[in-house]
Amino acid sequence: MYIRILLKIRIFVNTTIMLTDPIADMLTRIRNGYLIGKETVTVPFSKMKEGILKILVKEGFLAGYKVKGREKKKIEAEILYKSGKPAISHISRVSKGSRRVYKKAKNMPIVLSGYGLAVVSTPEGLMTNKQARKKKLGGEIICKVW
Repeated sequence: MYIRILLKIRIFVNTTIMLTDPIADMLTRIRNGYLIGKETVTVPFSKMKEGILKILVKEGFLAGYKVKGREKKKIEAEILYKSGKPAISHISRVSKGSRRVYKKAKNMPIVLSGYGLAVVSTPEGLMTNKQARKKKLGGEIICKVW
């Protein structure tokens, strides 16, 4: 019985977990990180995740990020705290695998009366809702942050 349990644990540890929505997983890791007061959060690498993190750093919601590793790349995101409180108070996924949300430029969401932002995937790449509205581009709403 004991050997059977050890074998099951060993099999579970050596396997990789397949995620259906890696962006939602990254946002959840960031949310869990700032809720428990972590300084950094590690997520698996993808160009889309790196683009989202680049926007969050530029807009002042994260302190920074670093790409680590060669074969199995990981991104280490540094959570920003202002006077002991996290700069992010809410982060959520809008467009999901089961329900994609697309908006035209004139219908871009205004998040928290302009204090928050939405990350939008446009034909010209990832950008904030404010940038997409200025460039008159529509696209898929990835997430909202405030």
